[in-house]
Amino acid sequence: MKSIYAIILLVMITVTTFAAGKNGKSIFNGKNLDGWKIHGTEKWFVEDGLLVCESGPDKGYGYLSTEKFYNDFELIVEFQQEANGNSGVFFRSTFEGTKVSGWQVEVAPPNHDTGGIYESYGRGWLVQIPDEKENILKMGEWNTMKIKVVGGHVTTWLNGQQMVDITDDKIAAGKGAIALQIHDGGGIKVKWRNLKVKEL
Repeated sequence: MKSIYAIILLVMITVTTFAAGKNGKSIFNGKNLDGWKIHGTEKWFVEDGLLVCESGPDKGYGYLSTEKFYNDFELIVEFQQEANGNSGVFFRSTFEGTKVSGWQVEVAPPNHDTGGIYESYGRGWLVQIPDEKENILKMGEWNTMKIKVVGGHVTTWLNGQQMVDITDDKIAAGKGAIALQIHDGGGIKVKWRNLKVKEL
């Protein structure tokens, strides 16, 4: 009888481990900012199990980056925009203060290309979303963004709809962290939850 229970327990552990690997590993623990690094003076804090970014008195750019670098991966995040809601998700990015080298998947107010890809301090917009997809963003509600990066190939989805798909040689050569951004200008607040990454 004990051997049957042992087998059942082993199967349950195997299934749970497989499911966790399939869905990705959480990179935010819902309690604190362990595993992350703040760049700049804008506010990053945990409230009611959510990761919150909010403009500070300096009203400048701010970033929260993973301490670990991620190369090829699938990332899923949920975000809710309050106030201005101008933010972004960076990948393969490095920092000198608040100057970032890397690529941003845009998170912005309606009609400002959420899901498009922008290169800061470089070529600017690499690809913007089609106008007919601007209505996929649910301003003020929870949205789900998925980002897949393999080599120089990047695909983004918003609320289950593919937004952009590009291949770029410069991205292929990039190395760095995943990061969240708060835009300059003040008056911005964005909440994040369920940040999960699966390395490929």
